[in-house]
Amino acid sequence: MNNHYSTRRLPEKEMIFGIRAVIEAIDAGKVLDKILLRRDMTSTIGRELMAKLQGLSTTIQRVPVEKLNQYTDKNHQGVIAFLSPIDFYHVEDIIPSLYEEGKTPMLVVLDGVTDVRNFGAIARTCACAGAHAIIIPAKGGVAINGDAIKTSAGALHTLKVCKVDNMVSCVNYLRQSGLNIIAATEHAKAFYTQVDMKTPLAIVMGSEDKGISPDVLKLCNQQVRIPMIGPIESLNVSVAAGVMMYEVVRQRG
Repeated sequence: MNNHYSTRRLPEKEMIFGIRAVIEAIDAGKVLDKILLRRDMTSTIGRELMAKLQGLSTTIQRVPVEKLNQYTDKNHQGVIAFLSPIDFYHVEDIIPSLYEEGKTPMLVVLDGVTDVRNFGAIARTCACAGAHAIIIPAKGGVAINGDAIKTSAGALHTLKVCKVDNMVSCVNYLRQSGLNIIAATEHAKAFYTQVDMKTPLAIVMGSEDKGISPDVLKLCNQQVRIPMIGPIESLNVSVAAGVMMYEVVRQRG
């Protein structure tokens, strides 16, 4: 059976292919959004690449060679890296800075959002509503590419984006830093207008299909829902995030 992969060709300036080229990019400190590796890579130089990838906060996917071939006709040697169009920040640097500046933190945590356009729309709203940063997982999250930049109307060039290896540890850190962690979930009893959003906080939004993961949900101080009147049970995640953020704006005046 032939597997068919529907993959949009990206401009070569957005990609690096070839084992040595990717190693050199990592050594040069290039910001990589995602790396695709051939599943059966076993060469010596391939093992050198794998050693370089240890501890790297970059999404790494093992894929069949057919998928790699969809991106380029050139000799990729079993690896393609996608350059990130933005820089990433450490949340541990952002929170202390906000407190030192006398600001009340508002962060948005995306626990598994994978749709590029949803992410871009959320980033745009973050910039409009004054959110200080957006947090995404290094693995299992959205790929930040040209479509995301376009949908964000350029907001991703100014908004601080943090990639974290462990979302549970990150949320724990936010709690210990004095932030109120508010989960938006249709299973909550309280409405989003019934909680105090004037304090330092992080709004947690779940993935499009599964919502917030149980381990992250357990760490949230409060769970709230947006009322649904019509027959559809939930809003698009980017719309829901906008509703939540603008309640913060309303309450903070």
